[in-house]
Amino acid sequence: MTPARIPLFPLDIVLFPGQAVPLHIFEPRYRQMTRHCIDTQSPFGIAYMRERTMAQTGCSAMIVKILKEYEDGRSDILTAGQSAFQLIRTHDEKPYLEADVEYLEEDFTELDSAVSERLEKLCDQCHQLLYGEDAPRFETEGGISLAYHVASELPVDVAIRQGLLEIRSEARRQEKLVEHLDEWYPQLQKREHVRGKAAGNGHGKL
Repeated sequence: MTPARIPLFPLDIVLFPGQAVPLHIFEPRYRQMTRHCIDTQSPFGIAYMRERTMAQTGCSAMIVKILKEYEDGRSDILTAGQSAFQLIRTHDEKPYLEADVEYLEEDFTELDSAVSERLEKLCDQCHQLLYGEDAPRFETEGGISLAYHVASELPVDVAIRQGLLEIRSEARRQEKLVEHLDEWYPQLQKREHVRGKAAGNGHGKL
């Protein structure tokens, strides 16, 4: 696949294909970037940035709606994740970064239905504890990632999210996320139990 050159927005978040994320745009260079993307109906890339180190796997995003525009030039936009990419090189000729990226194929072969069912169950259990209801139903036909959906619905640690984005196999992504939620759910149960006791008698400790 021929590399594409797109604007790059380093952030301390990880965006998944298919995920909708609102962003607040306030820096002049990113105002210019988003205006370019809106005017040309073109994508930009979001890459996870931590302590001046940028991840080499990111996700392209399209601006689907301007939520609010402020008098001072700031704006709130709604973006939708499109495709995972690998960074090839960056360019700093404009006020904002641009990058040559290679879009990555997703592998949906060798899925294990038992693992998928386990992942959906764990998602519902965690979602119930956190929000008091099951997670929203999700249609996974047509090459849509259940793992991305679950990790979007739950407050999964950003480093784990980045790890999922870097895995091309959906089967492996689901296995990895099941492993994580199997460890996290009992911790969540314990935390909610202690919180409930604290609310009830004032003697619980978080």
